[in-house]
Amino acid sequence: MSSLSQEKKYKKIITVLSVFIPIAVAALFGINLKKLGFNVEPLTFLPPIYATINGLTAVLLVAAVVAIKKGNRKLHEQLNTIAIACSLVFLVLYIGYHMTSDSTKYGGEGVIKYIYYFILFTHIVLSIIIIPLVLTTYMRAKLGNFPQHKKIAKITFPLWLYVAVTGVIVYLMISPYYA
Repeated sequence: MSSLSQEKKYKKIITVLSVFIPIAVAALFGINLKKLGFNVEPLTFLPPIYATINGLTAVLLVAAVVAIKKGNRKLHEQLNTIAIACSLVFLVLYIGYHMTSDSTKYGGEGVIKYIYYFILFTHIVLSIIIIPLVLTTYMRAKLGNFPQHKKIAKITFPLWLYVAVTGVIVYLMISPYYA
């Protein structure tokens, strides 16, 4: 199978995942198992864990860029693969928390409240946008299309880093208001 036909096949999968993941997260976010009558304990211990995973993802992304700038392609690939795995673990834990716990309302007031909601809004929007970017960037590297990989990685990296870092910031800003 040629690289071009492989890329077409993967693009279809990336498109499906890029649509399915945000819809599934939104749907599952709205489901509270306790309110549906299930006897589940709220997973209130998860937010600091998934915030830490976001922080780890940010560190991995920076380390991956350092690795490739030093010419260490293998380490670069490994670090990015781990960053993708961290993002998947984050997603599972995030969904688990929101399916078992009531949402926490932000309690800040004044200017800080607007800053929080701006960061939260951009974090959420960009977390949706980076799904196809991350998957396409990864696919191009796996297929050996390094010029196109490098081109899209220049867009993917700062956006993914922003999402990872703002995930931690959102947690730090809302954590005083957890019940």
